[in-house]
Amino acid sequence: MLSAIVRAFRTPDLRRKLLFTLGIIAIFRLGAFIPSPGVNYSNVKTCLSPLVSGQDQQQGIYQLMNLFSGGALLQVSVFALGIMPYITASIIVQLLRVVIPRFQELYDEGQAGQTKLTQYTRYLTIALGLLNATTLVSLVRSGQLFPNCQLQIIPDQSIVTTILIIITLTAGTGLIMWMGELVTEKGIGNGMSLLIFTSIAANFPSSLGAIWSSKGPGTFFIVLVIGLVTMALVVFVEQSQRRIPVQYAKRMIGRRTVGGTTTYIPIKVNMAGVIPVIFASSMLYLPALVAQFNTPKNGSNIQPWVEWINNNLTKGDHPVYMIIYFILIIFFTYFYVAITFNPEEVADNMKKYGGFIPGIRAGKPTADYLQYVLSRITLPGSLYLGLVALIPLIALVLVQANTNFPFGGTSILIMVGVGIETVKQIDAQLQQRHYEGLLR
Repeated sequence: MLSAIVRAFRTPDLRRKLLFTLGIIAIFRLGAFIPSPGVNYSNVKTCLSPLVSGQDQQQGIYQLMNLFSGGALLQVSVFALGIMPYITASIIVQLLRVVIPRFQELYDEGQAGQTKLTQYTRYLTIALGLLNATTLVSLVRSGQLFPNCQLQIIPDQSIVTTILIIITLTAGTGLIMWMGELVTEKGIGNGMSLLIFTSIAANFPSSLGAIWSSKGPGTFFIVLVIGLVTMALVVFVEQSQRRIPVQYAKRMIGRRTVGGTTTYIPIKVNMAGVIPVIFASSMLYLPALVAQFNTPKNGSNIQPWVEWINNNLTKGDHPVYMIIYFILIIFFTYFYVAITFNPEEVADNMKKYGGFIPGIRAGKPTADYLQYVLSRITLPGSLYLGLVALIPLIALVLVQANTNFPFGGTSILIMVGVGIETVKQIDAQLQQRHYEGLLR
């Protein structure tokens, strides 16, 4: 393993790509600690101390955004919004392919059409960044970002300072998007995924240190063992797939004979990735947000439905929250797989090029068979996603690790998935040059 890493850095082209990727990651992490103009950073650090020590809990979508920004959100730095606006924009553009026929036509056009969709994603990212920046500044000014902290984060609350902070945060989002695309083009791996990986990995030392200091070495080693076992199981499931054999008939094109090959369609157990977990977290945050706006400031005359939401849907350790969260993940897994994998389109492409599944007629029977396999393999995939997402919530009850529990849910799924894909790319480039991969 070490010799393979040395071999990778001795290869000039691969070394240049690796160093370029590491340089972009270093700049990305540096931006997470540069405070936005007009922000009192000393007060921010004072308000952050209860969160770092695990004495306070942040629930909802802002916890997810803080995870994806590597802790920059709660520090109100220039990269506070992180990669979250781009992720949201990408998901929206992908979903719009189902709603707007023009988007599907652009996708079917190939490289030119997909370049146009990428441009739309960039514009939408900037728009979402502007919206998120405005929301974040409003939360900071009103004191809702740190509810238990009375310190003033933005001393100068003039309109000029507010606009300057919003522009800075939006520009930071655009810069992160540009750096991610640079890594994809000139570095190793998918740039956006690597930046998310970096943000999540940056939270691990502080989370584990908080567990050690607050719960002692016994709980720390229990959490570590649970994390390693979870990581091994996630790697196993993420690599699992159902391979459907496909046979291509021989055809004469001019004087050449083409076809006659056998291949397969890989259908992964977890085809939806981490998207259902993000959707479920966002949906569960909406009732808490509505209840927050309908809760009187003095705490009296609370409506029954608001009180029920505050008691059951605002804390991850409540059984009702866990059950609804689990059901939503299963629902969104089926929903996302249904819009991203079209059995009829796959069957038509196979028929066009003379491919067929042995024992299954081409056309509609093939589409029905693919739908049959897909619906059954999605069930264990959705249950797996739900169980992995519940690990931090169960740990909150069993080991009282608060929100510092790092192994589970969105973080472990993203880290394992990005790690596997990046290692595969490095391995493939090493095999092209040395006939030996990274892991051989």
